[in-house]
Amino acid sequence: SELFVEDMEGQLRNSGVGDLVVGKHVGKLMSALGGRLGALREVMAQDDAALADVVARNTSLIEGGDAAKIAARLRALAARLEGLSAGDLLAGNIPA
Repeated sequence: SELFVEDMEGQLRNSGVGDLVVGKHVGKLMSALGGRLGALREVMAQDDAALADVVARNTSLIEGGDAAKIAARLRALAARLEGLSAGDLLAGNIPA
């Protein structure tokens, strides 16, 4: 997560956010991310319709986007990640 925060800080600086408020912006972004991750964690044990509803509420879908398709892909990704060690995950060794 430290790498993620460093990357967010760098992106904010590149987009013109000043040094004095970068921390505040990172804090808000981390809070929003934590809320979305919490909602997704809770709903993963529920049915596909509930997951699609959370996806629709927490993502910006382009025109023609389908929350149910994204939810199905999210479940497939979660299944692929479930058995990975932290070392494999950090190294990007994720099976197709």
